[in-house]
Amino acid sequence: EKEKGLLNGKFIYKTMSDGSVDKTKVICIYCRCELSYHRSTSSLKYHLMAKHTTDAESSPPPRQSQTTLDCFQLTTSIAKWVATACRPVNVVEDEGLLEIIRIASNDYTYELPSRATVTSKIHDSYEEEKAKVEEELRQTNTVALTGDYWTSLSNHSYLGVTAHYFDTHWKLRSHALTVMKTDERHYANVCAEHFLQVARQWNIELKISTLNTDSARNMIAAAKQLPFEHMPCIEHSLHRAITVSLQNSQFDSALAKCRKVVGHFKHSPANAAELEQQQVTHHQKKESLTQEVSTRWNSTLEMIKRIQRNQEPLREALALHASNINMPTAAELDKLKRLETVLEHCRYVSQLLGGENFVSCSVVLPALCHLSRVMEVSEDDPAYMIKIKETFTTDMDKRKEKTNITWLRVASALDPRFKDLKCLSRADRAEVWMTTEMSRLMSVPDSSSDDEEDCIEKCVERYKAEPSIGIEDCPLQWWSKHEGAHSEMANLARRYLATPATSIPCERLFSLSGHVVQKKRAALSSENVNRLVCLSNWLSGK
Repeated sequence: EKEKGLLNGKFIYKTMSDGSVDKTKVICIYCRCELSYHRSTSSLKYHLMAKHTTDAESSPPPRQSQTTLDCFQLTTSIAKWVATACRPVNVVEDEGLLEIIRIASNDYTYELPSRATVTSKIHDSYEEEKAKVEEELRQTNTVALTGDYWTSLSNHSYLGVTAHYFDTHWKLRSHALTVMKTDERHYANVCAEHFLQVARQWNIELKISTLNTDSARNMIAAAKQLPFEHMPCIEHSLHRAITVSLQNSQFDSALAKCRKVVGHFKHSPANAAELEQQQVTHHQKKESLTQEVSTRWNSTLEMIKRIQRNQEPLREALALHASNINMPTAAELDKLKRLETVLEHCRYVSQLLGGENFVSCSVVLPALCHLSRVMEVSEDDPAYMIKIKETFTTDMDKRKEKTNITWLRVASALDPRFKDLKCLSRADRAEVWMTTEMSRLMSVPDSSSDDEEDCIEKCVERYKAEPSIGIEDCPLQWWSKHEGAHSEMANLARRYLATPATSIPCERLFSLSGHVVQKKRAALSSENVNRLVCLSNWLSGK
């Protein structure tokens, strides 16, 4: 009777948390209502007749699960979900979540773990994953860092640092090291000490090759005080060059109209609904407009593209009501189309340089070379395009001079896709191969200067003799196969190619941190913010 239940399985005895069965309580399998039972089934039959006449007569009882709920595994999974998705720990007090798990497991006696239990699980997972990251960092010889500061809406300052390196199989690895709360003013010496503090905590102070940051004055000054190379973020430079190009240009009027049109539909649900209706009428995909945000890269391009795609729906929607919002004229839309073509190349370069799972440092100079060709003035260019191209080129050239150009050149040379160095002048190509840095890193111990020079030259010439690979081929796969034949050059490649071209990995950390800090999903200490964000990064990376 215990297994079958009462009234042909329509009621089952209540199972207690310790696994025992309470035969004074039964649960209806249709509505999960708990009823008292004292040998008589009269009240149970009355419940069926009053609540479930149709269910009881037309369908058999739902099949009961024969599996036993693994509470330990479920608690571990909940803790992992909280950490990975950066959910508040108090989500375990949500009755809706409890109901979902009970229905899914068919165990209506299940109780969610307490906040203390989940917090303890998260801390244990953090220590476990941290030990794995420490072991991986111990096995590598070179680590590149990205770092930046960020201020939350609650006016707390945090330093985010990420590490990048190759494992033994030439897979590019990326890990968060810290999201550390800072209280001091960000003077150069303070910033430098913060980075050294993180390096010491992870025992990688002597392994760091480069630090990638934005081009803020305090960060540049801090980098000069550190014992490793500084790599200014190329993405920030590119974005600033675009911003400078568009200032006081002949695109001002057209872009201002675009912003007003976007605002008209963004700030009113009714206007947005009318736009969707017009998109359906014109057999176009439903899509919202994109608001231009000065700190959001490529948002100007996306705003222009969506307005261009939705010209007719926008005109029809604006015509429904009298307003002072005007669409850009045909001439202005033609101007924007030309601008879109140029900005599309900038977006393409941004995507090339902003990834964490593929080599980016060696792509910087070829990508900038591509942009310089795109920005060359042609006979068909109107005056406003000539101005924006010349302004962009001039500004980008100034910023390029402030990058670590020597490091970028060697990185391109060590990438088998670009080792012909066509992005450089002939004079610069020869200089790259015998750069002081390359000679120092490839020096042979216990050998005379003549022997050392001959050895370096042979290594370089042997590598240069290898045919270049296609632009779509993977340089890491090439090095994995040829490491044995070019061991000295491979050591250099590990050092240079692991360096990110941008500080975007830190930006992604801050985006993740925003779920925890800015939206105030949980009242967490700074230590717990660090644990939660880092653990989320490590688990997501898997």
